Amino acid sequence: MAAKHEIEEELESNGELDLQSTGEMLRQARERKQLSIEDIAKDTRIPQRHLSSIETGDFDALPGRTYAIGFAKSYARAVGLSDATIGSRLREEMEEQGLGAYQPETSAYSPANSTSIPPKALAFTAAGMGVLVLVGYLIWRTLLLEPSTIAATEGDPVASDTETVETNAETGTANPNVATPPTTGTVVLTATQPVWIKVYDEEGERLYENEMSPGDSFAVPEDANNPQILTGRPDALEVTIDGQVVAPLGSGERTIADVGVSAAALLARSNAPTAEPQQ
Repeated sequence: MAAKHEIEEELESNGELDLQSTGEMLRQARERKQLSIEDIAKDTRIPQRHLSSIETGDFDALPGRTYAIGFAKSYARAVGLSDATIGSRLREEMEEQGLGAYQPETSAYSPANSTSIPPKALAFTAAGMGVLVLVGYLIWRTLLLEPSTIAATEGDPVASDTETVETNAETGTANPNVATPPTTGTVVLTATQPVWIKVYDEEGERLYENEMSPGDSFAVPEDANNPQILTGRPDALEVTIDGQVVAPLGSGERTIADVGVSAAALLARSNAPTAEPQQ
């Protein structure tokens, strides 16, 4: 057989007789190159136990005949022997041991190419990105459900990151067609459009908080300690003192907060001079 003559020539070139098993040939070639089983395993990506089984001829410990031949060919290439020669020799050796009928190989086993296997660093990076995504989601969910991040109940939002919240009363002018209200009296806030409001006193104690529909009204307690209002739609409220309309709380373009709604505070706003625009 041509393959057998090729093996003989290869053995003779190394000063050896063709009396060795295929595994012994591979082992001696490995030792001549001063390589260990671990070195071959790293090069071929074949488990060390399979390489050892090939060297010792323990074919029953291998996954199958086709795999054994494929492993041996890869081993041969790693130690500088002819893979075709080693494959043919091992096939004949297994036939002689009665390990199955001869079957021509249609697709020899090919160990995984190390260049096609994702490096460990890439796998760790992907896992790290997954952890970051999970942590980011949990943080987002926590912020979403945090009560302090909700500016108001259902209805018009009271404040947002893009809105400027006024912490002091807006400067306004009294409508010349509106009669001057008394300095004391009952202040009533009446909704002309759907609007959310919160009224509280000097200590922050809530006096009223609700989503008002058109026509709803709230009378500010006359004995309240410096009552103030927070709302995102001051233009949706009509303000009266003992039934007399006073200047609106704001234009509605900006949220207002800490704006006094006692009779004295509203009258002071109504009588305040018009602010001169800055040049």
